[in-house]
Amino acid sequence: MLTSALVLGTVVSGLGTASAQTEASAVRPAAWGQCAADVLAGLPASVTPEERARLTCATQEVPVDHSRPRGEKTGIAMMKRPANDPAHKIGTIFLNPGGPGGSGLIRGAVAKNYFQPPVLDRFDVVGFDPRGVARSNPLRCFRTQEEANAVNEGWYSLPITKAEISSSLKQSKAYTDYCKINAGPLLNHMSTEAVVRDLDIMRESVGDKQLNFVGFSYGTLIGSTYANIFPQKSRAIVIDGNVDPQLRLTNGTEYDRERAQGFEISLDAMLKRCDSVGVAKCAFAGNARQKFENIKAALRKNGPVTVPGEAAPVGLDTVIGRVAGDLYTVARINTLVPWLQKVHVALNPAEASAAAFSAQSVVDVPQPATGNGRWDVDPLPDTPYTADDSYYAVNCSDKPFPHTNRFWEQTAAKWEKESPTFGRYQAASDLMTCPTWPTRNPDRWIGPWNRKTPNPVVVVGNYYDPATQHLFAQRMAKELGNARLISVDSFGHCILGRAAGADAAVAKYLLTLEAPVSGSVFQPNVQPFA
Repeated sequence: MLTSALVLGTVVSGLGTASAQTEASAVRPAAWGQCAADVLAGLPASVTPEERARLTCATQEVPVDHSRPRGEKTGIAMMKRPANDPAHKIGTIFLNPGGPGGSGLIRGAVAKNYFQPPVLDRFDVVGFDPRGVARSNPLRCFRTQEEANAVNEGWYSLPITKAEISSSLKQSKAYTDYCKINAGPLLNHMSTEAVVRDLDIMRESVGDKQLNFVGFSYGTLIGSTYANIFPQKSRAIVIDGNVDPQLRLTNGTEYDRERAQGFEISLDAMLKRCDSVGVAKCAFAGNARQKFENIKAALRKNGPVTVPGEAAPVGLDTVIGRVAGDLYTVARINTLVPWLQKVHVALNPAEASAAAFSAQSVVDVPQPATGNGRWDVDPLPDTPYTADDSYYAVNCSDKPFPHTNRFWEQTAAKWEKESPTFGRYQAASDLMTCPTWPTRNPDRWIGPWNRKTPNPVVVVGNYYDPATQHLFAQRMAKELGNARLISVDSFGHCILGRAAGADAAVAKYLLTLEAPVSGSVFQPNVQPFA
């Protein structure tokens, strides 16, 4: 919660000078203590009782507006996994899982998923919820779930018809109107720059003179921004699943257009690999690309189809949404292809025998919320709204878009022509919502991006990363003033913890500051259809 009454004021943009930094006033050491029972209850079973007993939590106070360091405050929730060998501790690694809007609080507790044992021996690992996210004063656009449901009704993830487009634009505007009314003062201070300045206070609160940071996906923007605002305070920064910071912060429309292309690259590679391994390993094999295009065409022309085992008829939006999500990990790709085969069979029943159909059955994995956090629920009246709206709060602060939706339909059609599966789907997110977002001059960092850090920033990219295509990692490495790019010949979004060679290179860097050779290419532990 905010610690005093909040007063809105003029926002200072681009706080790049030392005078704006909060360290002019002393930062109190973080007050670590027992974690709340409900926080511990949310940990996965892989965290052993012994590990749970060592975890501690704290809330770090930071200014709402970093241009006014003595003004109103908000709190950042943190969880620490202590170093196994505290006598030889190097420092603290801060983790961010991406999003934006991803809760990172428990990431330190599961740090063994990302780091080799020597790293866990020598570093405390701290996960945190960035401002406006989860337990860090969540930014909420609605008071009740009923309000959220009313806005979500008629807001389509894949608007195609004139009626769907008109309805989606109307509901998207209603959403941003609710945010203007309900979100509060944090609305104007949700940029990545604000998160980075929070992170610098957190670094000081744990007693580290320089930052150690590992960021995934959107977290790569946090790491790269820190390296440029505070280059001399950067010790070891690893960024995995990279955005193109310069493009993202100067042209949101072009960035999202290229993001759709990244999903197309990943899908195409997956379908080709499926055919190459054959039906014994990939149930959708056998001219997989044509089968996929036929699925899209049939669903677009005739509407949803009944698929055995599915709770509701499967439409084009369902297929594209699931494919987009399942391309994120190899495990989900392996469950995706039998499901696609089920849809294909449902559309072409003459091709399947009962035995073949039975063999293609699969237990479906739960699907995550869409990027904007909307869920399909049926609550009781006046149900408290417990989600947060930090995704759009961050992206619409950082990414510049035209302040009108007048040309959305033409842009979506253009993107769909270029990226036939994901172009329109991508356009229905930030491009639709950010033009009416109720902030106009957020405090955001737009560069420079080439300030030199004492040690190289290690940039990690997958060849077939859907959400942040490999080209973005290449650009990140070129834009930073001191960086090393390593790549993994892998599918999925982000890779640390799933490629032994890359993990070893990152561990060596964190421990010794010896950065890997730029251009190194590693193999993942597991490929699809293995």
